[in-house]
Amino acid sequence: MSANDQQSLVSSFLEIAVGQTADTARQFLQATGWKLEEAIQLFYVGNETGIMAEAAPLPTENIDRLADQASGVNENVALPGANENVGQFSEDEVRAPMPVIRDVLYDDMALYGAPRARLSQHEQGPGVWESDQGATSSENATQDNLASLYRPPFKILFQGSFEKAKSAASVQDKWLLVNLQSTKEFSSHMLNRDTWANEAVSQTIITNFIFWQTYDDTTEGKKVCTYYKLESMPVVILIDPITGQKMRSWNGMVHPDRFLEDLLLFLDGGPRDHHVTLSNKRPRETAHPQKTKVAEEANEEDEEMQRALAASMEGMKETSGTISKDKDEIITDKEEETSSIKMPTYPPLPEEPKGDRNLLCRVGVRLPDGRRVQRNFLRIDPIQLLWSFCYSQLTEAEARPFQLTQAIPGASKNLDYDCQSTFEESGLANSMVSVTWE
Repeated sequence: MSANDQQSLVSSFLEIAVGQTADTARQFLQATGWKLEEAIQLFYVGNETGIMAEAAPLPTENIDRLADQASGVNENVALPGANENVGQFSEDEVRAPMPVIRDVLYDDMALYGAPRARLSQHEQGPGVWESDQGATSSENATQDNLASLYRPPFKILFQGSFEKAKSAASVQDKWLLVNLQSTKEFSSHMLNRDTWANEAVSQTIITNFIFWQTYDDTTEGKKVCTYYKLESMPVVILIDPITGQKMRSWNGMVHPDRFLEDLLLFLDGGPRDHHVTLSNKRPRETAHPQKTKVAEEANEEDEEMQRALAASMEGMKETSGTISKDKDEIITDKEEETSSIKMPTYPPLPEEPKGDRNLLCRVGVRLPDGRRVQRNFLRIDPIQLLWSFCYSQLTEAEARPFQLTQAIPGASKNLDYDCQSTFEESGLANSMVSVTWE
């Protein structure tokens, strides 16, 4: 063995046996044939039996004797059927070393440290879960930490109380998403790891919703559970911030794809648009005039109607031929107009991409017949592919010019086909688009 290899073993020995000298390390390594693990075992065996003085070099003959005994050379210990006293060691003898066992143990606090503190998510803050800003360990150590896998989604989380979250959602005309979690249900941690950490879900929430999360045993959590009569945890509820009405709920672990499909209905417009639609659907009250006035007007209308019918019957025969000619001309004009309309040529639609979610975006489309479809696009794809996809979803009977409108809370935006931009640049990534006829 070269001198560099020997020095490396000596350094490794001293890193484990802190406080010892290089001479002591060399003695133990030489006694075990420069085998590091055996030398370490021999060193600690000597310390346990009190043979080795504190920080003092051990005589070579004692080290040789320890090495022989540790290897099972002692015949009295190795031979079966020996005297009962053979199993008991004298003052100068040592027992054989125990086998080396290696295992990895995770402390319970690594997974449940912050939740057991019984704090709501906005009270904990990222530091409790060793986020990038508060962690002092290396980047690799942070990634391997279990807490980083199950920590709350601080990126999309609203910092504040439930009432403040509802007020902010009302002002911004966004729906309010509330997630009640439980420290006793592992599904709560799965939501943090799989659903809220999903890129498409997080981007959709940031754009269209206010997201608030807490535990069911906190003061705020108990209030929400009592008001909305929530029993099973975890639960996600979608709330109208204007009225406080529960519009939708999900129990347990919710898969990201299913969650996005369920949210499509609420991407068409914000709470204000919802209330405008409801007010338009309500039946309007009609005024009831007095009976006498109604009777008089009815009599006058009957007389006028009779005179008009008599006059129209006289001229019916004269105008019948003219009307039929006009109808034929109108039908011919419509046919010519329909045939003159030409659909624009859209670029060919490639196969739907799959792979790294950081490179993909998902766009939902609401068709004129009420159907809703979704598709993945690359973030660097041109937005003209969205027109190609929408055109592929229309039947031959519906093949006519159309326009696309992006649903934005509180407003709408018409998309320009000639715009030379990508899905990421145009803000269409993880959004909802409506198809309307021109």
